[in-house]
Amino acid sequence: MKEGDERTLLVASPHEELLAHVAADLKDDRELNIGEMPFHVDTVNGLATDVGEPGTSGTIETGTGVLVRIPPWRFEEYGIETDHEEAEFWRPQHTMEPFRNQIENNLDRKHDLFCPDYLPGPSEVDGDPFDGADLIKTFSIPVTVTQGHRETWVLSKWRFDYTVRDDHHRRHLNLALDTGIGERNSLGFGFVNIVEKTDRKPGREGSVGA
Repeated sequence: MKEGDERTLLVASPHEELLAHVAADLKDDRELNIGEMPFHVDTVNGLATDVGEPGTSGTIETGTGVLVRIPPWRFEEYGIETDHEEAEFWRPQHTMEPFRNQIENNLDRKHDLFCPDYLPGPSEVDGDPFDGADLIKTFSIPVTVTQGHRETWVLSKWRFDYTVRDDHHRRHLNLALDTGIGERNSLGFGFVNIVEKTDRKPGREGSVGA
């Protein structure tokens, strides 16, 4: 990056009130500092992200690496052999099963935090959150976990296809857009965006969750 470059900064949260405060602050004070880099904010816009009504198909892509760690008490279940007892970073050789399970379990916890108790979470309905998953790449980066302590984490980037089954599935996918997928979203990991969307055909009725 160099002086004069333009960038778009996206801020996602399940708390609309929080986003409103961030937007109001940026409108009052147009200087935004990321680390030691100062930026001038030209415009502030709100985005209503939505995967679409039941019957809509699309593709969600990860904008940042996804952190998925497999807990040691599930090593035997997945046939993982290691020489340590700490959580194992997901890698392609571990197959998709642990990746899907950890992503769904993590989204379940977020659903418990941000959605009403009477609504079913991702693991309480039939069907997977995504129709298909294409791994773009895996990579490792150094991460400052706490002040003065750095670790190397293994991350992955993905493209996920989806077809909205009903209102429950729509809510689960939109929650992923608001909170990110995988772990440590507050550090910027697991941010996802809709890159393609095809609305349901006119006259096609989508199923609605009771």
